[in-house]
Amino acid sequence: MTEKISNEIIRLPTPKQVIEECLAVSIPVKQSILRYRKAIEEIISGKDSRLLVVVGPCSIHDVQEAKDYALKLYQTRKHFSKHLEIVMRVYLEKPRTILGWKGFINDPHLDGSFDVHTGLKKARNLLVSLSEIGMPVACEFLDMITPSYLEDLVSWGAIGARTTESQTHRELASGLKCPVGFKNATHGNIKVAIDGVKAAQSRHFRVTIDHQGQVSAVHTKGNPYAHIILRGGVEPNYQENHIRQGAKALMERGLTPKLMVDCSHGNSSKQYQRQCIVGLNLCRQISHGSEAIMGVMIESNLVAGRQDFVVGQKLNYGQSITDACISWEETSEILGQLASAVSHRNARTQEES
Repeated sequence: MTEKISNEIIRLPTPKQVIEECLAVSIPVKQSILRYRKAIEEIISGKDSRLLVVVGPCSIHDVQEAKDYALKLYQTRKHFSKHLEIVMRVYLEKPRTILGWKGFINDPHLDGSFDVHTGLKKARNLLVSLSEIGMPVACEFLDMITPSYLEDLVSWGAIGARTTESQTHRELASGLKCPVGFKNATHGNIKVAIDGVKAAQSRHFRVTIDHQGQVSAVHTKGNPYAHIILRGGVEPNYQENHIRQGAKALMERGLTPKLMVDCSHGNSSKQYQRQCIVGLNLCRQISHGSEAIMGVMIESNLVAGRQDFVVGQKLNYGQSITDACISWEETSEILGQLASAVSHRNARTQEES
């Protein structure tokens, strides 16, 4: 006979309460986040010829590791700022195909205790800390409520391959204040991502909570800077013909023919080392004048590869516990190659004009 287990309800503090418990966001930081968003918007719209690069760990599981990575990335961001707008990937929620660790917000102690209150506080404090050093952050929006706790600190957002077809996620994106990328579906279909972009750019009505925790109706204005991300599927989709087809499909739907390419996931055939191969291919396309590629995504960490985590067992510092990542050294090399490619593209454009 099956035992019936009652659902447990744990009350969480409101967004306002969590924000008050956490580090204060200074006016200069708020202004910086607005500038980061504006810079990204101009790249997406084609007004800025630089390349948007969203790079960082597959997921965050250790605050100090994230800060150490951010300090390295910040120096690189400054060095390549003429050609690249580098944003750190700070993914705090993880979608699972079946089961698995659901991310830092959901289980910050990595022990199945699901201390969401602590997860929200630590996540917000991390985003504040990274913003204070001058590092814009990117997050995947998975849960419908967590954006109320964190959205003000995010410069760029993603809707993942598993949720890109979800009506509620499209409605969420339509009301977010930062640019949002929609990944193509896991099997590789880009139509659902384009549909997601069209939906997110439109006005919607959705139910959520406000900062006081009150269930509220929100009328969204639409997000004009929603865009697609090619992440591969059954087969990769980063080659020149895929970029050309993607840009054409966007134009046919009345959208700006600009897209981002994910070097990982289906495009790397889930072999993290192949991100470097994908990156080189994109560099060649950009150097040869491709205007459609406006952004690149890379999964990177301090240490290459991945590791399994076991409760009570010490983890390797700086190594992923979800998808495998390329090392910091490999990341620096790819970023340099991308900056060089953008430089060549811009020089070529000037010569032709």
